[in-house]
Amino acid sequence: MNPASFLTPVLHDTLQVSLPLFRTELALAATIVLVLLVRMLPGLRRLDSGVVALGGVLFAAWYAWSDLRSLPGSPWLVGTASPDRVELFTGLLVFDPLTAFIRFLLAGFLVMFSVFTRITGIPDQEDAADFNVLVLGATLGMCLMASANHLLAVFMAVEMASVPSYALAGLLKGRRTSSEAALKYAVYGAGAAGVMLYGISLLAGSLGTFHLPTAATRLAAIGSAGFPDGAAMVLMLGGLMLGVGLAFKLSAVPFHFWAPDVFEGAAAEIGGFLSVASKTAAVALLVRVALGFGMPAPASETVPPAVAVMAGEEGGQTSGVDRSGVRFVAMRQEGGAGDAVEPASVLAPAAAAQRESERAGLAGVRSFTVAVIALLAAITCTLGNLGAYGQTNIKRMLAYSTIAHAGYLMMGVAAAVALAGSNPSLAATAVAAVSFYLATYLFMNMSAFLIVAVLRNRLRSEEISSYAGLVKTSPGLVVLMGVVLVSLIGLPPLAGFVGKFLVFAALVEGITVSAEGSILLALLVVGGLNTVLSLFYYLRVLKVMTFDPPPADRPQPSVGLVSLSGAAITAFVVPIVIFGVFWSGLYTLAHLTGGIVS
Repeated sequence: MNPASFLTPVLHDTLQVSLPLFRTELALAATIVLVLLVRMLPGLRRLDSGVVALGGVLFAAWYAWSDLRSLPGSPWLVGTASPDRVELFTGLLVFDPLTAFIRFLLAGFLVMFSVFTRITGIPDQEDAADFNVLVLGATLGMCLMASANHLLAVFMAVEMASVPSYALAGLLKGRRTSSEAALKYAVYGAGAAGVMLYGISLLAGSLGTFHLPTAATRLAAIGSAGFPDGAAMVLMLGGLMLGVGLAFKLSAVPFHFWAPDVFEGAAAEIGGFLSVASKTAAVALLVRVALGFGMPAPASETVPPAVAVMAGEEGGQTSGVDRSGVRFVAMRQEGGAGDAVEPASVLAPAAAAQRESERAGLAGVRSFTVAVIALLAAITCTLGNLGAYGQTNIKRMLAYSTIAHAGYLMMGVAAAVALAGSNPSLAATAVAAVSFYLATYLFMNMSAFLIVAVLRNRLRSEEISSYAGLVKTSPGLVVLMGVVLVSLIGLPPLAGFVGKFLVFAALVEGITVSAEGSILLALLVVGGLNTVLSLFYYLRVLKVMTFDPPPADRPQPSVGLVSLSGAAITAFVVPIVIFGVFWSGLYTLAHLTGGIVS
């Protein structure tokens, strides 16, 4: 094959297709370079690296919003809609509604996080540039996690998000607990990464591909013929080992041990970052991998020019390029160069029949995936809520709360995978429920950690007992904390209730429709009981703030809502109330993510 005939379409695909849909990540990468230049060049050191970082983040947020509103079905669509699904950079990444939504959440989080850190004063001026580079680098990796379409891209994205996080956990120099947190996080992360990489090698070696849609096609073929005993064992073992890496990022049981120690030892700002951004990306990656292996390869996928060129020159052979373009090649007539492609009207019935056959062939994969995710979700949710009971440190309590919420989110993912085999439209609704939950979770946990950081600066303590009697000096702050905690419980009329209700509704739909109904019924019962359990430790914090007498040895500080920190907390908390009552707009946005189910 002529190298020029291959490179020209690839270059065209990169410049005309991939890079325009990669603007958010490019903006973050450019911002990292600018912040490093501010750190290194003497003439630029007078600039505030935080302001430079915020400027770049605003550009990234604008690009993310532009991509989101360009999706088909968006009520804010201006101009021509973008394709439903486009593979980027020869299949390593994919742009689709889930990618666009998670990018927007992460970019919006960075804007809020920039305000958060400016108010609380961490990092200091000396460490600001290094801090911003690490945060931006980790978030860039998280964006790649949301769009990963290739098993090696999955591994690289997880590591790109994790390594800067290890350094951020040890940000508080000179504090033993901070150094210990960073070391524990790095050790656990290294172990999980090694196990995950071995699992990826088993899957890729068994299926002959790293590309997720192609892997689904080959799994369907093996499943239709009946899994040989040896192959089934290797594939299940590979899937479980891949799940270790995902469970580590989710802080799911039994890979949750790092979370309480890291959250307690690290600054509250870093706890908020790990709790929200890392969890958002991990859930998105879980959805991507679980549905990627459990559903047939998307029929509407855009095939890059490079694949078409190789198909025309080599009679339908892809020359080892690992792309879902093999589906395009398979539709070609027998022959050599210049053969025509069958018209879509002729191929449509055959393609639909092929997809149904593949969906049936993947039934065993979906059942295994649902069982594993459901088991981890039930145990994670229960242990997170039980572990929070005896905590005296507010950050450790919020760490266990984060673990519990990971369990609730995994319940929604289990429902989506179960419904994908029997009713894709209901599976799309389950994905939308998970996306809505993630959006509300952003406001809830960011508000909680902002309040903790503000009180840390005033009280010089992060113990729950130090909050005693705050209602007498800072009644407005106590009310805002009450809103956050009640929303985390999942009580109406707040956003946390709507998010949890949508996830539970997806479980109910799965009970009546899917083959895994009994598993989803058990999950629904576990989720309901855990919601009741969580009442006690969340309300205990409010009880300390309102009913316990203030300490006699020191007066409680006053945090007024008209102060800068009070105004910021109010701005973070207000959306929790708004989206609890007027949630249809956010749900419309979240419902776009259901487009990944076909």
